[in-house]
Amino acid sequence: MVSIRRLLTIIGFIFLISILGLVAITSWYTVDESEQAVITTFGKVEEGITEPGLHFKWPWPIQSVKKLSKETFSLQFGYKEKDGKVESFPKETKMITGDENIVLADMVVQWKITNPAKYLFNAENPKEILRDATSASLRSIIGSTKIDNALTSGKVEIEAQVQELLSSLMKKYDIGISIIAVKLQDVDLPNEEVRKAFTNVTDAREMMNTKINEANKYRNKRTKEAEGERDAIISKAEGDRASRIEQAKGEVALFNSLYNEYKNSKEITEKRLILETIDSVLPNAQIYIMKDDGNTMKYFPVQPMQQVLPNDQQSQQKADQSSENTQKRGENNGQE
Repeated sequence: MVSIRRLLTIIGFIFLISILGLVAITSWYTVDESEQAVITTFGKVEEGITEPGLHFKWPWPIQSVKKLSKETFSLQFGYKEKDGKVESFPKETKMITGDENIVLADMVVQWKITNPAKYLFNAENPKEILRDATSASLRSIIGSTKIDNALTSGKVEIEAQVQELLSSLMKKYDIGISIIAVKLQDVDLPNEEVRKAFTNVTDAREMMNTKINEANKYRNKRTKEAEGERDAIISKAEGDRASRIEQAKGEVALFNSLYNEYKNSKEITEKRLILETIDSVLPNAQIYIMKDDGNTMKYFPVQPMQQVLPNDQQSQQKADQSSENTQKRGENNGQE
């Protein structure tokens, strides 16, 4: 009987030691600088621990702690790299562009756990949700992008659009994940035949652009030449107009001066105009000044007298006659 009691005492003591050891072991925990922790009380989330160091809690099974990493994770979509070897998954990366061409696109998504409680309890498999959301986002953006942009200069824009769409999906799913960056690794055509055909199309397009640029250059050159000729014609016309205006002003001034002389001596001016008109209309006619008073007719030959005059006087007479002819024409124009 004593032996049984003693045995029970020993068993109870061992059990008590075990309980105390379990309490001592499960009442404290440490969090590294690269970790974050979540405390649960009977399965209910209490708080998140992000400060590194030694922390205390109620012993198990009252409270328990789950630790998660703070590091940035990388999701490799379309391929898998392990031990320096890359394995591709064409079925995963094959997608259709906005202009109905097939391309292979793979990418890397960098993400972090920013809310460990939601990451642990809001979804059964948050990594699988992230992969599916990445596939949906990339296919959506590629499906609205032309193949030229996807293969050449549009990759940066595609990355930005995928990151924006993927971040909005993570926020909507509320699984405690934040997207840090999205990087397209490669966008390529599915086979060599398609690559060759695309290269030919690209070369033809470049040739077309070259010809268009040359045509625009020639057009601009001819346009500049035509504009120069136009400006020269306009400038000449402006000069002719100014010359005509000045000439008209001179003729008006000449007419006014002739008109003033006409008002002072009408008969002399009339005879003078008649003689100048005859001289201009019949330049080779013999002009005589005649007087008939009923007796012997008298006349005065003008041309022989001009021949008798010295050369200087003849030149002066011709100049005077030319001036008078001009005055006469101005007066006739004014009378008309």
